[in-house]
Amino acid sequence: MDTQARTRELPPADLLYKALIERDSQFDGVCVVGVITTGIFCRLTCGARKPKRENVEFFPSATDALHYGYRPCKLCDPVGVPGEAPEWVRPLLDDVHAAPDRRWKDQDLRDRGLEPDRVRRWFLKHHGMTFHAYGRALRLATAFGRIQAGDGVAAAAYGAGYESLSGFTEAFAKTTGKAPAHSRSLRLVTVTRIPTPLGPMVAGATDEGLCLLEFADRRMLETQLGRIQKALHARALPGTSSHVALLERQLAEYFAGTRRAFTVPLVTAGTPFQERVWQALQEIPCGETRSYQDQANAIGRPTAVRAVARANGDNRISILIPCHRVIGKDGQLVGYGGGLWRKHRLLELERQGTTTQASA
Repeated sequence: MDTQARTRELPPADLLYKALIERDSQFDGVCVVGVITTGIFCRLTCGARKPKRENVEFFPSATDALHYGYRPCKLCDPVGVPGEAPEWVRPLLDDVHAAPDRRWKDQDLRDRGLEPDRVRRWFLKHHGMTFHAYGRALRLATAFGRIQAGDGVAAAAYGAGYESLSGFTEAFAKTTGKAPAHSRSLRLVTVTRIPTPLGPMVAGATDEGLCLLEFADRRMLETQLGRIQKALHARALPGTSSHVALLERQLAEYFAGTRRAFTVPLVTAGTPFQERVWQALQEIPCGETRSYQDQANAIGRPTAVRAVARANGDNRISILIPCHRVIGKDGQLVGYGGGLWRKHRLLELERQGTTTQASA
């Protein structure tokens, strides 16, 4: 049995049951729930009918639930990675991203054995827009990128699959607030969802590097994205990026316990004070923690503890700029936008990596 998982601290059972009833995604990767009356275990976000409190027990991992004789739920797939695209939609996603200028029709989906309503529901749930809206956003992002690279408006529009220059101009102005010919001063932020063991994250990148990494259920996500667009004079659209592809590989290694530092280039766009705080965060060794007072001392502003805490909260690039490594002066976990139990799990993961490295 996975002894590390067995000894992992769990939140109080009553708190977990409340999260189960509310389908709280902040506990993805923290635990699973076993339903005693059915012998099935689920994510806390499962859409199945909720059991009574006396009929559930909680486990730190899917491995634990399996070893106790529970079977994985077919509805929520608690063995997989939260937010990961199911097998039936992955080939479609690959083809959409490989040819973002393609105009998809419902019949194209049926020809692939996919029911359009099922595809629409999945995209609404995981991307906040229908499949066809997602395709239109990708085409717009492609044209935007072509304009930034120096193409003329017409070449960019037709090269991205638009059939009408007027239709492209209208869609572009509606999304960016500018006519295509006046958009060269804007930057493009491509936004992608990344599945992780602690739940899906939203990543954003410019040509220069990563500018956003937040858990998808964070309440401040839209606010943070708006601040990024204002600070970088940019517009955010769905799309892919070489920086995000590198991030996905390195995050997978991090959660597997084989990576302790990241090489993805970052675009932080903060005030001079925020930049100092965020740089100091990156200097905290993996597997260690610091207090807010420690961080204030580290930047030479020992009386600016509250300002340091605010700058930590304004960090837009989770994990890579490790604000989760800052804790209260008394050692308590405080102040993490992704949820305190995610913070607990990240610190636990990093400490385990430190122990493994020391014993190797």
